[in-house]
Amino acid sequence: MNIGYKNILVLALSTSLLVGGCTGMDNSTSKEKVEVKKTSTGNKENAYEIENVVRVQNYTGEGYKLRDSRPETGQLAEENREEIEEAVQQFFLKKYKTEVIVHNMVGAVDGASVFVESVGEPHFYTFAIVGIDVKNETVELDNFWSQEGQVEYAINGGLYAMAFEEEFLVLDEYLERMTKEYPIVGIPIEAIENVKATGFATSYYSITPLGDVFKQLFEVYLKNPDITKQELKSYFIEKNINPERLVIPIEFYMEDENIKPDKEIFDKLVADIEKMKGIPQGAYSIYLNDNLIDKRRGIGMKDNTLERTTPNKIVKD
Repeated sequence: MNIGYKNILVLALSTSLLVGGCTGMDNSTSKEKVEVKKTSTGNKENAYEIENVVRVQNYTGEGYKLRDSRPETGQLAEENREEIEEAVQQFFLKKYKTEVIVHNMVGAVDGASVFVESVGEPHFYTFAIVGIDVKNETVELDNFWSQEGQVEYAINGGLYAMAFEEEFLVLDEYLERMTKEYPIVGIPIEAIENVKATGFATSYYSITPLGDVFKQLFEVYLKNPDITKQELKSYFIEKNINPERLVIPIEFYMEDENIKPDKEIFDKLVADIEKMKGIPQGAYSIYLNDNLIDKRRGIGMKDNTLERTTPNKIVKD
């Protein structure tokens, strides 16, 4: 797996990455786990865990922090929230031809990350960064930027979901059914809105599209933001996209706090996805965590997480 692929996979699992001049986000790898000492149950065992590790059902993104962040930037962002919201909406309309709403702002070193959700389709979650001059206590409303590729990946994932709406409905119905039949849950949608920025995403999975075909698709979208689902589907069929270039991580948590990830449930998830027909093409990874998530980093993966991933992803073509 090349370096670029690793970085993009991290984006699909969390938003703990380095953000341009906003040097506050961790540049982590997909193997990064929450620093929890336990290996079998969800019990909290040290001061960090007691303060920062919470049940996933209660997690909305509150407490999320960027590495080396400064409280002043977050405070200045909140004091200028209305102006920032209007400016970031104009930024996305002008640069990405997309209307967005603002959910959250998180301070960093020299700016603030503004987490947004697109309005309508293509549907996705992402973020932009606004510069903040702490010394002069000013927000630089004319200084917005996005991490290279971040928004493009988000839009392309949303376009893929548009094109194969029926196939994603099959996947959605199966994953919802699993939460009713087994004691597992996804991450609350509020957390995705506030801190995840994983492109097209549900409580259970996200989409990360890779490769030149999607770079071309993004240009097609910019020229025609009103592109239809049928036009998109025809595009994907014509390009005959390699399913391994569509990364779809599925991530669940145990419903109960003091239960380790259940191997039988995990094995069923893997077996079902392997044999399932009618779901979207893609390279699927599956993760089953215990019930706890690190609220500061928005990550639930730990040493006890059960996973089926690289080099053994489930490829559906």
